[in-house]
Formats: sequence, C-alpha cells, structure tokens
Amino acid sequence: MSSLAIASALLFAAVLLVPIFKKLGLGSVLGYLVAGVLIGPSAFGVIHEPEAVLQTAELGVTLLLFLIGLELQRERLWALRKAVFGLGTMQLVVCGGALAALAWFMNISGVTAIIVGVALAMTSTAFALPALAERNEMNSEHGRGVFAVLLFQDLSVIPILTLVTLLGAGAVATGAAAGAHAHTAPGWPALLAVIATVFLGRPLLSILFNYASKFGSHEIFTAAALLTTVGLAWVMTSVGLTATLGAFLAGVLLADSKFRHQIEASIEPFESLLLGLFFMAVGMSVNLELLFRAPFAMLGLALAILLVKAGTFYAARRLTGAADSLARPQAIALAVGGEFAFVLFTAAQAAKLISNEENEVLTLVVALTMVLAPLLWIVNDRVLTPWLERDLEPPPFDRIDDPGTPVIIAGYGRVGQIVGRVLNMQNIRFTALDASTDQVDAVRKFGNKIYYGDATRLDLLRAAKTGEAKLFVVCIDDVEATIKIVKLVQQQYPLVKILARARNRTQLMELRDLGVETPVREMFAGSVQLATQVLAELGEPRENLDKIIKRFVAHDELMLERAQAVFRDEEKLIAMSKSARAELDSILQDDAAADGRSDQQAPEQQEALAGGKRAK
Repeated sequence: MSSLAIASALLFAAVLLVPIFKKLGLGSVLGYLVAGVLIGPSAFGVIHEPEAVLQTAELGVTLLLFLIGLELQRERLWALRKAVFGLGTMQLVVCGGALAALAWFMNISGVTAIIVGVALAMTSTAFALPALAERNEMNSEHGRGVFAVLLFQDLSVIPILTLVTLLGAGAVATGAAAGAHAHTAPGWPALLAVIATVFLGRPLLSILFNYASKFGSHEIFTAAALLTTVGLAWVMTSVGLTATLGAFLAGVLLADSKFRHQIEASIEPFESLLLGLFFMAVGMSVNLELLFRAPFAMLGLALAILLVKAGTFYAARRLTGAADSLARPQAIALAVGGEFAFVLFTAAQAAKLISNEENEVLTLVVALTMVLAPLLWIVNDRVLTPWLERDLEPPPFDRIDDPGTPVIIAGYGRVGQIVGRVLNMQNIRFTALDASTDQVDAVRKFGNKIYYGDATRLDLLRAAKTGEAKLFVVCIDDVEATIKIVKLVQQQYPLVKILARARNRTQLMELRDLGVETPVREMFAGSVQLATQVLAELGEPRENLDKIIKRFVAHDELMLERAQAVFRDEEKLIAMSKSARAELDSILQDDAAADGRSDQQAPEQQEALAGGKRAK
C-alpha cells in the first residue's frame, strides 16, 4: 500500500469519526482509537502494519512532552508545588500499588508488575480536562486538584521511561539475546548531556530563536521550534536516554522565554495531529480478536481497573480529610486510563519486560477504560449524587445582624467588587451578598466582609434590611436571577432605587421594560475605549476622536430607544438592526464632510483604512 493511500486512509478515518465522538461527549482520543481500530488489521484491514505508523506517530508524544515542559514556568510550578507533589505522589503510589497487586495476580511478577501498575495508574489528560471543562468544573477545588495530579503524572513519565530503559538494558545485557538490538545503559555521556543541556541550553536557544525571529519567516520560526524539539530528543537518544526527556527539557528551557507563546502556537498543530496519529496507531494495534474471544474477561478487567483506581484514590482522599464532595469527583476524573500507558507499554515491550501478548491485553484494556469512563460520570450524576446528598441541606444563609446600610450589592464577583472598592474608598457603608459559597470564601480570604445568601429570597432581603437602603445594586451574572431579584425588590421595596448590570442589549431592554431606568452594559464602556485606541493607532487625529465616539454612542443610544419599542417582535428588531449600520455610516460621512476631513486624511491613515477594507 502506498504512503499516499495510507495517509488518505488515516486522515479520512480521523475527519469522519473524531467530530462524531466529540459531539457525543466521548472525547477526541476515543474517536482516534476507534478510527485506528476500524482501519487496522483487526477490522477492515486498510492498514496491515501499524508498527510503521506508530514509529512516526511517536513524534506526537515527543511534541506533547515539549508543550508540557513549555507550560512549566518556575512561578507556576512553585505555586502548585504542594498539590502537584503531594496529591500527585499519593495518587501514583496508592493507585499504582493497588494496580501492581492486580498485575501480580495476573502473573506479571517482580519489578515489571510495579511498572505495569504505575502505567495503569496514569490518567488521560485528553479525557479528564475536557470532561471537567464541559461540566464547568475546571476552576473548582476538585478541578484544580485533578489538574495538579495530571501535571505530576506528566512530570513523572520522564523518570519512569528512563527506568524502563535501564531495566530493559540490564535484562538484554544479561540475556542470551543480547546483540545488535540491545540497549545501552546510560552512563557518564548521558549525565554530561543532561548537565550541558541544562546550563547551555537556554542561552543557545535564545540565540537560535532571536535569529529565526529577526531574519526568518514564520515557517523558519516553526522549523526552529521543531529543530529544538527533535534535536534535543535525538541528543538524548544518542546517549541512551529517551527522546521524551530531551523534548521535555527543551520545553522547560523555553518556558520563561519571550517566544514561548509563539513557539507554542507553531508546535501545537503538529502535536495535535501527530498525537492523534499516535492514538490511531494504538487503535490499529488493538487485537479485536482478543476482545471477541474473551469479551467478559477484557471488559471485566477494564471495569476492575476503573473501580480500583477510583476506589483507592477516594479512600486515600477521605483518610487525608477531604470531604466526599471533593474526593468523589476527583476519583472519577482520575479513574480512566491514560495515553502515557500506551507509551510505557510500548517501551516495556521494546525493553523485553512484557511480552507481545501482555502488551496486547494491556493496550486493549486501557482503551476499554476510555470507552467505559463516561459511564462513571453518568452513574455519579444520576445515582450516587442524588443518593448520597438526599439528606444534605444547603448551608444556612449567614445571619445579618449589622444595621442597615445605604447600599446593598447583590453579587460580589468581578463587577460587584469594583463597586464595593469604590464605595470603600469613599467610606460609604454597604452590604454585600453572594449566593456562591466558593465566592464568599474566596472574598473573605482577603479580609472583605460579605454575607452568604441568595438575593432571590425575600427572607434574606428582609434580613439585609433592604427597606432602609437607598440603592440596590444587582451585579449577578445569571440573567434569570437578575430579573427575579429586580421584580422582587420592586414589589416589596418600591421606594428603593435599583441599579443593575446588563450582560447584553437584550437583557438591558428587559430591565428597562421592568422599569430599571439606566441598566449598565458591562462591556460597552470598555469596548468603546478600545475602539478609541484602535482609531488613534490608525492615525485618526486626536481632535476628531471625541466627536466620532460621541456620535457613535449617541447613535447607539438612539437605536436602543427604537429597539426598546419593538424588542418583543423579532422580525421588526432584525429589520431595524440592518438599517442602523447604514444610518450610522451616513451620519459619520456627513460629519467628515462638514469638517472638511474627507480628502485630508493622513497618508498612513488612508493606507491603514484601505488595508482594513481589503481585509474585509
């Protein structure tokens, strides 16, 4: 089969299946694995030699380690040090130990059982983080803990791979099969190579990227980034270490570089595609005959790994004092097998630590954990959470014993805090309320006074002595809750004036319709200020900027007034919006003609504006 035919089959399978799996919420990694299975020798047999594809695709893992190193700035790593090295070590030791015992039970003995246990303890970053992001839990306490564990696992891959190489080198050196393919144990050359890379790498790489940035094109800069990754990977392999160690060191050396973001943008497309190719090659290596021959054994083993990982980590977290609401979602997120397990199994097989048959079973089982992992979230959300929390009541609202204040702020996030800071500066007392316990705890850490409570509840408004306030300021992000609070305050405290934040034009018109006189669009002022800076950079004379912006703001207010009358009628609203732009263009052109500016723009401004029109 020609290389073009192989490439076409790989790309077709990926383009067809990966979007479907992402749409179903199963993740792109599973899509790549299934695509590989279908075109591999176990299914349709489009590609018969997955090993050849795997050798090329392993570059994707190398690039992934480079990007991981690129993210590890010293300040960030130091800030996460306790969670990364504490929680991460606990997960790898506890889960790895339990799974090593399971491997020993499967007749994998000695140090090999420990390596297999650690490999199975690895969690897929490509599964766990998107799952948390889809649930809006990345910034939660348990989400940050999961990220710390994954970061530790990423760091631990390098020494584990090196250990596998060392063990394999020793086994081959003492075995009868030692020959042309024997590994060479890293020695003084390896140590010198690492020391030279650490001390000389940063200044040499700085010279390289300064040169590529100054004298080269974007393609040359990308080539320099690839050269750094592949070059250091080659240096490490030539002295008996792993390619991933070289790539990781390259990323760490560039983590504090001014070119970091540009390098990341240049490398990421290659990394994503090649990593996807790696998963497809793993899928091609999956032995479906083995699954069909012993389906219950393979599925049972995969389920056992999920439950052992989740159960042992959950127990360890509870023993260290974590609440069920923290330990349970962390355990579920970390239960799935990881992409680095495939890497470690491949390295262990190459080092003669596990047989080809054992590698096939382990690879299949890890792939099956990725298939079964979404079911854990479903069971947790629909069965465990309702059952375990059926008798739990939400924490009671804070008791407000303070006297009434002139201002009440409902919602003390980024908008409410700015209002509060200004009031504090003027020594004006206010009462701050927020319905999120996490937000309340976070604000209190910095010495701010805030009450936990839901402003949609009348009993809380009474406790806050809303009737004694002059202003009720609604800064809540939730549109429906904002409308509910406004209606409640109007009904119960008609003499209290309401000021409210509006997320967009539609909510602004809804608030006006309720009688809130001047809702504030949260992004409008900042957007207008940014537009002013854009015009100034394009060469618009300073004396004309204020007039242009004032005219725009006035026209926008006029359009809002017109839209207010028809905003319940979608067809009329759309028609009015289409005519608004032409009307504004006409107004600005008339102003320019009246000022005599239409033919007197600066040459650089004309060029900039012409470029902008061409871009459109």
